[in-house]
Amino acid sequence: MRNRFGVPIAIALLIAACGGGGATTAPATQAPSTTGPTTEAPAGISGNVDIHGSSTVAPISNAVAEDIKATSPEFSFVVGEEGTGAGFSEFFCVGNSDISDASRAIRASNPETEDPEEADICAENGVEYVELKVGYDGLAVITSVDNSIECLTFADLYALLGPESDAVENWNDAEELAHTLGSTTDLPDAPLSITAPGDESGTYDSFVELVMGDLVEERFPDDPDSNMHLRTPGAIYVASSNDNAIIQGVGGFPSSLGFVGIAYAEHATDTVKMVQVDGGDGCIAPTADTVSDGSYPISRPLFIYPNLGRAAENSAIVGYVDFYLSDEGFANVSETGYVQMPTDELEATRQAWEDAKP
Repeated sequence: MRNRFGVPIAIALLIAACGGGGATTAPATQAPSTTGPTTEAPAGISGNVDIHGSSTVAPISNAVAEDIKATSPEFSFVVGEEGTGAGFSEFFCVGNSDISDASRAIRASNPETEDPEEADICAENGVEYVELKVGYDGLAVITSVDNSIECLTFADLYALLGPESDAVENWNDAEELAHTLGSTTDLPDAPLSITAPGDESGTYDSFVELVMGDLVEERFPDDPDSNMHLRTPGAIYVASSNDNAIIQGVGGFPSSLGFVGIAYAEHATDTVKMVQVDGGDGCIAPTADTVSDGSYPISRPLFIYPNLGRAAENSAIVGYVDFYLSDEGFANVSETGYVQMPTDELEATRQAWEDAKP
């Protein structure tokens, strides 16, 4: 793995933007980040590409853009980290970005509700797109390095973080419910402090779906949708869209709890500890191998969504995505700490782009 984690993304984006004609930058986190290109991108790509959405996918998209910038000085880019939901609703589906980074699939129409979903908003605004899977990530449950907890079950996490946990202020407060749901974990007698994503984040959505989904449907069979959420943010639960703030919050309290993408946790092992997770098949540590083989129970695909209409008018978007899906571009997935797809899935992504692109 090349060492591309030392420089804040905001700095790298500002340099790239100034060199390419003054594009502005959106807020970005410090790590994982990139220090410069080490793959050879095609020369001659010119124009600006605006990318917004998932803070998880942003390091990959940023690394791809840096590689292109190194060989195409007329290319500029913006990579924002507003969160998957905000990327869709505030930028992409209202026609204000070229590409949306996403750590979950775009939400399609739900015939059981009158509320428009993201795909509906895109359709209403004439935004046509193609969904391109680009890799995998695992969600790391994290705590302070000073905490004795080594493994948590889905039942433990539900009791600590789920919709029935608002009154839980001490880890041990959650033990009765967790044991009712089948856990045998001895939760410590220690104050609980949570720093984790808010509901604007695709990481939040993925965690709720993967960890809480079955238990919510079991506990609330008559109204699972209204209860498909984490505990209410407040004094115990600080919600943040900034992955560095989550790392700092969890690392700064000895009996803390939170979750982020594995790539962020792996580069903060001096302050946070990744907890093994038991989704029903025993305690599994989050690693590239366990995410790749599917044994780690909190794993998810990562996506980019190019706006096809804007791509037809801006060759830089086509050149950017072409390189993203090349062997050299895809190398950035593993080199920024995420997990590459099997060959058949990679080829399916490439074919989807070839079929859809202008």
